[in-house]
Amino acid sequence: MNMNTNEMPWNPRRARYTDITKLPAKETFTPDAKLLEALEKSDLIYRALCAILFNFVPNSGHPGGSISSGRIVQSLLFHTMDYDIASPNRADMDLLCYAAGHKAMGLYAAWALRNELVRVSRPTMLPAEKLQLRLEDLLGFRRNPTATTKLFVEHRAKALDGHPTPATPFVRLATGASGVGMGASVGLALAAADTYGLASSPIIQVLEGEGGMTPGRVSEALATAASAQLNNLVLHVDWNQSSIDSNQVCREGAKPGDYVQWSPAELCFVNDWNVVAVPNGHDFTQVLAAQTFAAHSRNSQPTAIVYRTVKGWKYGIEGRSAHGAGHAFCSEGFYTACADFEKTFGTKLQRFAGEKNENAIERCFFDCLLAVRSTIEKNRAMADTLADGLANARERLDGKRRSPRKDVPRVGEIYSSKTNEAPQETMFKPGQAIALRGALGEVLSVLNKKSGGAIIGSSADLFDSTSLSALAKSFPAGLYNAATNAGSRLVATGGICEDTMGAVLSGLATFGNHIGVGSSYGAFIAALQHVPARLHAIGQQAKGAVTDPAKNPFLIVCAHAGPKTGEDGPTHADPQALQLLQENFPRGSMITLTPWDANELWPLVVAALKHRPAVIAPFVTRPAEPVVDRSKFNIAPAHDAITGVYALRRATGTGAGTVVLQGNGVASAFITEVLPELDRRKLDMNVYYVASAELFDLLSESERQRIFPEAHAREAIGITEFTIPTMYRWITSEEGRRRTLHPFSHGHYLGSGAGLKVLEEAGIDGKSQLKAILECFS
Repeated sequence: MNMNTNEMPWNPRRARYTDITKLPAKETFTPDAKLLEALEKSDLIYRALCAILFNFVPNSGHPGGSISSGRIVQSLLFHTMDYDIASPNRADMDLLCYAAGHKAMGLYAAWALRNELVRVSRPTMLPAEKLQLRLEDLLGFRRNPTATTKLFVEHRAKALDGHPTPATPFVRLATGASGVGMGASVGLALAAADTYGLASSPIIQVLEGEGGMTPGRVSEALATAASAQLNNLVLHVDWNQSSIDSNQVCREGAKPGDYVQWSPAELCFVNDWNVVAVPNGHDFTQVLAAQTFAAHSRNSQPTAIVYRTVKGWKYGIEGRSAHGAGHAFCSEGFYTACADFEKTFGTKLQRFAGEKNENAIERCFFDCLLAVRSTIEKNRAMADTLADGLANARERLDGKRRSPRKDVPRVGEIYSSKTNEAPQETMFKPGQAIALRGALGEVLSVLNKKSGGAIIGSSADLFDSTSLSALAKSFPAGLYNAATNAGSRLVATGGICEDTMGAVLSGLATFGNHIGVGSSYGAFIAALQHVPARLHAIGQQAKGAVTDPAKNPFLIVCAHAGPKTGEDGPTHADPQALQLLQENFPRGSMITLTPWDANELWPLVVAALKHRPAVIAPFVTRPAEPVVDRSKFNIAPAHDAITGVYALRRATGTGAGTVVLQGNGVASAFITEVLPELDRRKLDMNVYYVASAELFDLLSESERQRIFPEAHAREAIGITEFTIPTMYRWITSEEGRRRTLHPFSHGHYLGSGAGLKVLEEAGIDGKSQLKAILECFS
């Protein structure tokens, strides 16, 4: 390479680049004049709605990006996408995902505008009211469900979240955390391709801005989609060059960016995405031509359409100033922003007067919405043209006759599994050496085979190391590729990329036919997947309020967990990971699993899956060790773990005291080293193990008290290989907490070395446990 030039040769790409303005006329879609006229009018109404929403919340939301993306979205809704306005939950239709969750104002404005156009032109096409987003529902923009203002209550307005969630019809994902929506959308595309087959798959359309593409997890998501050749994915980039703090986010031509030195087209193309450039994203002719070209010229790769736009276009405030701000309440600037709407349609928006209180503001807000309604009713030709587009969308969808492939995975068979019917492959004999990660792999393998491949796994370059590769051993080898290896059950999510992995697998689960499973060191994956896990839990909760309350889970496999990964040192052998997840989500949303015995994996995993939380997080260890003979040590059977907390042994009399254990390392040492010595000394104790705090929480209060009486918590000490706050629930006395053993007891991170030596350094090995118990209870 010549180091004195600014030019670098590109390796060949499967993708292609197209400037929509440079295509030959015969290859370019030209919309008819009636459609263009209708869209121009609808966009005037849409921009007025965005201004109205910001004004009357009041002064909340993101008008800039909502406005700059408006023509992209309206073209998708009224012309490009194949979907059914009457059936928001229809599985075979195209989906529009707002990865740019801060454009929620635009989503609500577009949804309400669409609903109103159909109400005026073709009311029989509307679904039940519960599945609509009506003009009246805009009264609920950024309102809490407990709001009591007069019109909100009178019109049964929906409370519309500040960023999108599936509580809104046609929305599948909760988005807003930067970059997560892109990864989750890739997961939806993967699930759709695997359900229907690539040739018949619904198209996943994704809206994002260049600022939302700057997080690293987006580059990882782009790599995931291109490597898997998900050509059922189309990204629409609203490139307005403005974020909260910058008006030059990206490099553009020779001008460097403030944040990144690529343009959205370059980022997508280097990741092997087709790119369609739209120089003027406010020109409906260019926008429609680009979307039509992308729909009819698919190759093996996903496609990005990059529209150059202006944030806050024609709003009166442009650029970064319009990101999360706008005109003052009912100011001259607000009415100026709506002037084109008023002039074109001869409509006058209500001017606010009188005392500024909640109900008065809401009354003026609703009067403005009624003015919009009246405008649409008076422009029947516009409504008919755009409603015709929606009828055509349904007709196209019906004509494609998309149906799941013949051997589509049967995820329901996983949920119907029984905890007390462990298959032979998941039952391990006393003395057999196996790591917990290996036992989990066997469980997932059996479930995957049973369901015909409903489990798809990913890993941070650790498939074999974490034993996750076992889930795919009944399926074609290699990594998933929609075009060349669609039978594989292992997908690469950008390499060593735990956070994007979580986003992709959450989207995969959201589609409803799969369970995503991702693995990495617990030290990393618990923290990096916390954000996608939280958004998935929010989305699944919101879905339950509208459609099916059963959540669609994905698994965060926190592998190589705890001090027994000691050779990797304190950067990897992390006791803190559990505290990030355990009891840190609303009840029923997250279930953590902390087994100590390989034979606990089947009942625990199946019990968790049957509860259908949004997320399941098993903590599994790396070293292979002999399975304990439970009958020899006179301890409870492994199946008892399904209650979350269970008595390994109960005192036969009044008892000398109570010990609560959590973690494979400490429990194994206690059973094999400490318990025999306690028996020899005739020290009669209650010994509990915490296999899942959340499974315990799902029991009734009376059952919880029966299993683990409060009196035992008051007298107990704990021994854990996680952090001490994870013990506070089970150890309630100050004295018990002071005596509890945990990895940070000595006030420092542990050193490196063999797992048993690290347990010894921490003071949680068998010898240290016995000493602490005797000091406390003998």
